[in-house]
Amino acid sequence: MSVSPSRTKFRARARALTVTAMLSAISFVLMFLDFPVPFMPSFVQMDISELPALLAAFSLGPVYGVMVCLIKNLIHLLITSTAGAGELCNFLLGASFMLPAGLIYKLRKSRGGAILGALVGAVVMALVSIPLNYFITYPVYVVAYGMPLDVIIGMYQAIRPGVNGLLECLITFNAPFTLVKGLLDAVLCFLIYKPLSPLLHGRV
Repeated sequence: MSVSPSRTKFRARARALTVTAMLSAISFVLMFLDFPVPFMPSFVQMDISELPALLAAFSLGPVYGVMVCLIKNLIHLLITSTAGAGELCNFLLGASFMLPAGLIYKLRKSRGGAILGALVGAVVMALVSIPLNYFITYPVYVVAYGMPLDVIIGMYQAIRPGVNGLLECLITFNAPFTLVKGLLDAVLCFLIYKPLSPLLHGRV
């Protein structure tokens, strides 16, 4: 007995949503497994929570990668909020990574396409981090947590005394940090994508 195209499409969509939910949960957990890095102030932590979203973007498409970023931050907003600014910026940064990475791989489904997509996505995310942090994250933190901007800049100057002003700090520190974060997610994705491919594509 043949299966109708509509039922096949429904099953594929249901599987994709199930995988998306699973990856969103993993991504949320990974947000809490953060760690400091020596070239950044202590309040900036490294994590690999975009890794599940990148797996979704490559296996299911860019929209599903963005969905993982959205669901992860919505859960985080409900449980432990950073005045909403952290979640908003985290989502926008993740989306700016997943969209180009997933779109490039969708148009060029090869290892080279995946590498190019991940590189472009990481660069875009790093560039987007500058205006997002300058206009949203840091102004909200200053108001919500009462941390003077001079104190924040002073933490950057403790690492590199020559930097002056928030914008220069973001260009000198945060953009490279975000790029490294994206590249780390990409490397880990390439290491585990093939073993996880049957599960991601519903072949188990």
